[in-house]
Amino acid sequence: MILLYILGSLIGLILISALFIKKDYFVSREILIEAPLLVVFDYIKYLRNQENYGVWNSMDLNMKKTYIGTDGAPGCIYRWESEVKKVGAGEQEIKKITQNESLETELRFIKPFEGKAEVKIATAAVTEIETKVSWNMKSSMKYPMNFMLLFMNMDEMIGKDFAQGLLNLKDCIEK
Repeated sequence: MILLYILGSLIGLILISALFIKKDYFVSREILIEAPLLVVFDYIKYLRNQENYGVWNSMDLNMKKTYIGTDGAPGCIYRWESEVKKVGAGEQEIKKITQNESLETELRFIKPFEGKAEVKIATAAVTEIETKVSWNMKSSMKYPMNFMLLFMNMDEMIGKDFAQGLLNLKDCIEK
């Protein structure tokens, strides 16, 4: 009986604590690519090209992929389904393209957990032959799952994948 009180108190403490813990998180990385802005942007605006630089695509070569709509245009949806837990299942939809500036997408995760995130890949000319690319994501965890943010560093977890993806992108474009 005492064990039930202790367990109930612990659950209550977690639920009350979660009320005061942040729900939102933001991850961002950037890189300098030696290529003109037009070349870089024309590459990143296509979701299909993420197969060449996104680290999640390389985690499961047998992943099922589907593209709906016109790639490189708002409304295009990329769906994936994988048995690899870190890859899971979900879809990414192009929401907005600002020509030669940014690609904005919405990620909708289905497995291993449900969630949404806003993702933006932005480009800026540094010189005529150098382009800065920034890749960022903002999202949130619903109550009471936000309690896990006390123990998870989302910037570190997702940031290393973004950093590696940007290095892969650099290699793809500079070849």
